[in-house]
Amino acid sequence: MEFSTLVKQRQSDRKYEAKAVEKEKILQCLESARLAPSANNSQPWKFVVVDQPELKEQIAECAVSLGLNKFTHQAPVIVALVMEKVNLLSGMGSVIKDKEFALLDLGIVVNQFCLQAAELGLGSCIIGWFDEPKVKKLLNIPAKKRVPLLITLGYPASKTREKIRKKLEEISSWNSY
Repeated sequence: MEFSTLVKQRQSDRKYEAKAVEKEKILQCLESARLAPSANNSQPWKFVVVDQPELKEQIAECAVSLGLNKFTHQAPVIVALVMEKVNLLSGMGSVIKDKEFALLDLGIVVNQFCLQAAELGLGSCIIGWFDEPKVKKLLNIPAKKRVPLLITLGYPASKTREKIRKKLEEISSWNSY
């Protein structure tokens, strides 16, 4: 699939078929994520794949509040992204340049995971609204670690939507702001 087609296909899917995701496809998503670039090759991430149905339901419930994210119960897989410690150079760079390189790296790695999923015919949705302490407890993640994102994964039950985005002129300029 051409990259331009892939980025048009990848979307936040909130409806999933009642169909298991093959382990090989999950492994392909993880491998694509593993190859993502990061500041000073720090690779400050760990993916916790949740596909055991009862545990997956408990994690899904952590994302449901204020009427949000009810669709997480439909997804056959939920992946928790754990922020790991950065290496010395990346950590120093973050302090010196006042930029949180680990967060930038996590954005890159999650996008790479989700683009691979789309190429494999899977849908995904990146979720930031959830009960992080409860997720950490359920997944035995150390208290001092952060879980900034969850990713739902499964076969989408709806068609790809047309993307509504700002015009190119609104988001870019040349040689000056």
